[in-house]
Amino acid sequence: MTDLALNAKSTTVLAMDFQNRIVDMVTDKDALVARTAALLDAARAAGALVIYVVVGFRPGFPEVSSRNKSFSGIRERGGFGAGEASTAIHAAVAPKEGEVVVTKHRVGAFLGTDLDMVLRARDIDTLVLTGISTSGVVLSTLRHAADSDYKLVVVEDCCADPDIEVHRVLTGKVYPRQADVVLAADVAAALA
Repeated sequence: MTDLALNAKSTTVLAMDFQNRIVDMVTDKDALVARTAALLDAARAAGALVIYVVVGFRPGFPEVSSRNKSFSGIRERGGFGAGEASTAIHAAVAPKEGEVVVTKHRVGAFLGTDLDMVLRARDIDTLVLTGISTSGVVLSTLRHAADSDYKLVVVEDCCADPDIEVHRVLTGKVYPRQADVVLAADVAAALA
């Protein structure tokens, strides 16, 4: 356990890219989504805001530039369109009625979305980050949020990356410079 302190009223748990197609890319996915579902339930019970962030594109992919190395392949192969089963949020961590779902068109959760507006409208100053992948959405979101002066918590066991070593290095060496890196049980205890 850690001495983590969280005020539920000013804290948001971000569940990022827990979409079927992305969840299927990681090992031990069943344990990951079970831990994340329990954390989301604990956050809700404490009165913290839960927000989902997903990748999605309009028909024809007007948001994707051919110069974007990460997303131009999606434009060519297809995927991440509205209503596709493979890009739906995994049933084990699905949003409850009324919870905000932010659709992003880039790696991070902030660029080109209304996430910051939603957070500021609710007087949120602390973000608890969960997601897939540790080297993608979590890293990009952490960097932007740190530069925007949010207090940051990364839930190590509710994040995953296809490359386990990259996950270990980021959560063990890089993220602690800008965030508290803790386990789901630590967050649940801090919110209780």
